[in-house]
Amino acid sequence: MAAAQRTYLDYNATSPLRPEVAAVMVRALQLPGNASSVHAEGRAARAEIEDARQKVARFVGAKAKNVIFTSGGTEAANMVLSPSLRRLGQPDATLLFVGATEHPCVLNGHRFPADVVETVPVDGQGIVDLAWLKARLEQASEERVLVSILLANNETGALQPVAEVARLVHAHGGLVHTDAVQAAGKVPVDMATLGVDVLTLSAHKIGGPKGIGAVVLASDQIEIADRLIRGGGQEKGYRAGTENIAAIAGFGAAAEAALAGLDEEAARLRGLRDEAEAHLRRVVPDAVVIGSEAERLPNTFAFAIPGLKAETALIAFDLEGIALSSGSACSSGKVRRSHVLDAMGVEPTLAEGAMRVSLGWKTTKEDVIRFAETCEKVVGILYKRKASAA
Repeated sequence: MAAAQRTYLDYNATSPLRPEVAAVMVRALQLPGNASSVHAEGRAARAEIEDARQKVARFVGAKAKNVIFTSGGTEAANMVLSPSLRRLGQPDATLLFVGATEHPCVLNGHRFPADVVETVPVDGQGIVDLAWLKARLEQASEERVLVSILLANNETGALQPVAEVARLVHAHGGLVHTDAVQAAGKVPVDMATLGVDVLTLSAHKIGGPKGIGAVVLASDQIEIADRLIRGGGQEKGYRAGTENIAAIAGFGAAAEAALAGLDEEAARLRGLRDEAEAHLRRVVPDAVVIGSEAERLPNTFAFAIPGLKAETALIAFDLEGIALSSGSACSSGKVRRSHVLDAMGVEPTLAEGAMRVSLGWKTTKEDVIRFAETCEKVVGILYKRKASAA
């Protein structure tokens, strides 16, 4: 019996592995050497790492020497969001400002005392309040401030004005981190254009392997004095431990693939996303697309259907072969009301029904059509069930 057809629309949680990435990883897995060894086998392993470092650096317009590999985006955020992230010769940061819609790895993963952390509010579209930030920076003129604002929200796709944030923060002598995990590979990401001091990345959002990410520093004048994982001198002492050569090589291959034809792929995904939204509005006229007035990632939209809870709807979609999600995938499989939507002021009963469609490199027009057909079917069944239970 043939397996049931599945339609995967959850790329913001993780992307399927690209075949060219898998091929690179298989080759790297067969290398016998440790990258810290000086013999030929060790040098071959080291070459894989440095080649990948160059590719990841090109991916975000950075220098290879400023790329530090980690186990993923969460570790990367934990590493950099420390009071000891600073310019050489300067004292530690004393305040941390984080956006209200940040990923949990930022909200829960920083290394600052709770009483020196403040939240930058957002508007109804999920965009940070620059006027609030400017005023608060002026009040904190005697403090060393680190500001963390993500580049693109994982739930709604909203793109933040990170370059403007960086200008404001630098004018007051502070530092800026951006979590670029969701944005990289979907929109152009260039460190010089953004003006940030450090950004963080993850491979599995762009068709690379899970369990590998990176910290990218703007220059060698930025340091993290308090290292998160201590031991040997790997990754220039920033991240101890024998390197995961296969995953690093896979990250490099994924970065190279995602960068090639980026504009064309973004246009393709935007067309599919807009078509999916149009189908949704046609088959469910009262559906609400959340944050639709903001500039968004080309592959993402969040929606809610009044009267339907996400937990019930996601199970119904899954039974019909459609993989969607609700909120962040980093909540132990639980469906709960999103802190992102709460920060945006979305009405609680609507927020409880929010779901996310996110497209990627394997998504086709047929996938979008199947989503629309399934949406009509699922909503009809759930509305009928709800009416009969009333």
